[in-house]
Amino acid sequence: MKHLKTYRYNKTIRFWLTLGLIMLIGQVILGGITRLTGSGLSITKWDILTGIIPPFGKEQWNEVFELYKQTPQFHKINSEFTLKNFKTIYFWEYFHRLWVRLLGIIFIIPFIIFTIKKKIDWYLIKRLIIVVVLAALTASAGWIMVLSGMVDRPWVNAYKLTLHFMLAILTIAALVKTIADVYYFENKSNADQSRFTLFLLIITFIQLILAGLMAGMKAALYYPTWPSMNGVVLPEVLKDSANWTLHNLTNYDSFEFAPALIQFSHRFIAYVILGLTMFYYFNKRNNTYTRAIKWLTFTYTLILFQIFLGILTLIKSKTGIPMIYAVLHQITGLLFFISLLFLHLSLRREKIK
Repeated sequence: MKHLKTYRYNKTIRFWLTLGLIMLIGQVILGGITRLTGSGLSITKWDILTGIIPPFGKEQWNEVFELYKQTPQFHKINSEFTLKNFKTIYFWEYFHRLWVRLLGIIFIIPFIIFTIKKKIDWYLIKRLIIVVVLAALTASAGWIMVLSGMVDRPWVNAYKLTLHFMLAILTIAALVKTIADVYYFENKSNADQSRFTLFLLIITFIQLILAGLMAGMKAALYYPTWPSMNGVVLPEVLKDSANWTLHNLTNYDSFEFAPALIQFSHRFIAYVILGLTMFYYFNKRNNTYTRAIKWLTFTYTLILFQIFLGILTLIKSKTGIPMIYAVLHQITGLLFFISLLFLHLSLRREKIK
């Protein structure tokens, strides 16, 4: 593909891809709300087509409620639930699944139409196939995650939740890369400034893995203080070498070692990301390229807001995870990653082929 002054793809294609990215972000946000409200296990079946239609009438509602009553979550946590309570958690899981179906329709149908009409070339088709495959893997991992909470445990496995979350992040990253290519995000000079941002992206990706584990283990509940962790820099449970076992990492429900390790690591890497982002911003804000400067500014602003929200979420977690702060923390973290990726792609030196 030659570098042209005008966009190779028309406004419709560009709008469609941007809409897809917005809907993917929305899907991750809904996933966070579903997790925080404990709604993820309310629907015990995955019916791709018939699941679009929600229950109607008392008989159908009682039928799905009875299925939920067979789950460990009902027996161990929500045994006092009425049908009215159940409808509340059912809504969020239903909306979460409905959103992904709408996303599939909005993405797949135009994809087929644009391909048939030759509005998109093989270059773009290959990249969109990657997005579709990753999205399918994300959905599959989501169902595996749900199944992990249907036997014995009253909530989903933290590691499977994290796998589901990271596949969603990779799907978003693949679409961001595609959009950056469509809009010709690149650095026209010979200077390559993207190595530092690539390093920062790798660290941020690791931080997102820890974020998924934080959420799945409800690790904020164990040390809801800042700047210390219940009065200490390093929890005592991490100082004892005998605690560093695979058993303690996998059995995080019964012992605080894994939540302590994940929260300590999450805090530490947050400070590293903050320091590196500030360093890059103050060193490059007057010496970067026009297209990239806006992403640099967004990235810097978002990391400051993200740190503030992370601290606020922690100190508000003494009696439970505060949904509004936790959701805002997740949204800002996701937007930071996307902004950083756009910044990195704006700084790459090579021509888009």
